[in-house]
Amino acid sequence: MRILHLEASSGWGGQEIRILREAQGMRERGHVLIFAVMCKGRLAEYARAADFETYELNFRRRGWLFTLFRLLRIIRRHRIDIVNTHSSLDSWIGGIAARIAGKKVIRTRHLSTPVKGGWNSRFLYKYLADYVVTTCEAIIPSLSRQSGRPLRDFRSIATGVDIEKIQADPDKIAQFRKEIGAAFLIGTACFMRSWKGIEDFLHAADLLRDEADIRWVIIGGGHAERYRRLAEEKKLQEIVHFTGHLENPFPAIAALDVFALLSTANEGVSQAILQAAFLKKPLIATPTGGLREVCLEGKTGILVPPFQPKRVAEAVLVLKKDQALRESLGNSGRQIVCQQFTFKHTLDGMEESYRRVTTKSANCRC
Repeated sequence: MRILHLEASSGWGGQEIRILREAQGMRERGHVLIFAVMCKGRLAEYARAADFETYELNFRRRGWLFTLFRLLRIIRRHRIDIVNTHSSLDSWIGGIAARIAGKKVIRTRHLSTPVKGGWNSRFLYKYLADYVVTTCEAIIPSLSRQSGRPLRDFRSIATGVDIEKIQADPDKIAQFRKEIGAAFLIGTACFMRSWKGIEDFLHAADLLRDEADIRWVIIGGGHAERYRRLAEEKKLQEIVHFTGHLENPFPAIAALDVFALLSTANEGVSQAILQAAFLKKPLIATPTGGLREVCLEGKTGILVPPFQPKRVAEAVLVLKKDQALRESLGNSGRQIVCQQFTFKHTLDGMEESYRRVTTKSANCRC
């Protein structure tokens, strides 16, 4: 198959990383991948570095007509079979171009937040797409209702993890624990944003500050300064540790006794929670977006409501007091990742979706 990826975002985050990784995996399976992405965006840089044919386009509204004609030329030049759109602006322009060219469209929705109702979502998801891929199950029912598209035209395909790369040296694990200096570690890992639940994590730490052998670890970069200030205001410096961004976070995650992700919005199936589950960490998570697909109540972890640090603290104490429960949850978490959430599962799901659309197209022509 010959697949054209469109992306109007100029940033570099989980969405863009998935697009590139997926394209690399599909290329290894014998497919041809072309990129048409936002001019001067980071994805253009990385796609070229990975040796993909890459076009830089202006997806902003002012230049949409010129971009439309360029897309039509790209589709014809490369004999594209399927156009895969990823953001709102490229979905509009790319969907129209594909319809004019008579090509099929897969719309990948990366966010777990609901889309706005009305004619906009109905037209975008029903008439400018032939099939919709989401990155978590939670959004599909509402998206189906808002778009008027039947559930059979949706599929959730999480961004799986490459389990062969999730390695942690035992010496580095031991060193990390020694540096923190506590018997029981609870941690989270993320690019810190307002909706990642870091405030609730810190409030839970405050509630359990008298538990002398517990330490709280925040792994990752992002908007850390506001949370460092909050930790200082609450005088948590002795029990809360910020690692900053780690190029290799796996020894730190593997050193934890419990992994928590307390997101309050926007979350799909988080890479960090999959990595922690594969490393056999019992989970504490909110049921936000795709987190509930990995943190299964009583099987792989404990679910807590968003904005409820008291419930987080209670869950920490339950797990701290029961090593057998921690081991059982950790073993089940690893098993679920291996069965459902590897990157091979991602590629298998996308390839099946591409084939479904092209097969449907061939059957219609018959």
